Amino acid sequence: MAADGVMTSNGVTVLVCDADGAKVSGGDTALDLIGDAMGCRADVVAVPVERLADEFFALSSGVAGDVVQKFVNYRIRLAVVGDIGDRVAASDALRDFVREANRGRQVWFVADRTELEERLARA
Repeated sequence: MAADGVMTSNGVTVLVCDADGAKVSGGDTALDLIGDAMGCRADVVAVPVERLADEFFALSSGVAGDVVQKFVNYRIRLAVVGDIGDRVAASDALRDFVREANRGRQVWFVADRTELEERLARA
């Protein structure tokens, strides 16, 4: 498992992934993380931006949809952690996707671990 470890924040168990490790590039790699999360009974998987394949941010590729659907199916929340400001500025579709995701409870895009903990406190 390529993870810093497990943390608990506001009563929620979070699998915190390292920046190093296999790129999340589709449903199969998402399932690997979901399996790791289930193994440590995590409710949330925090994935650094560096771990996401570039195709994840090109919504027309379908990678983001595939990854998100796997997390939804297994009822494990996904938190993408890191700065994606440049990518969002370059894509209206991505900006809309991130905005809508952050309104929900299943997928969040947060700047850092502190923002993740704040979101967990409000959830």
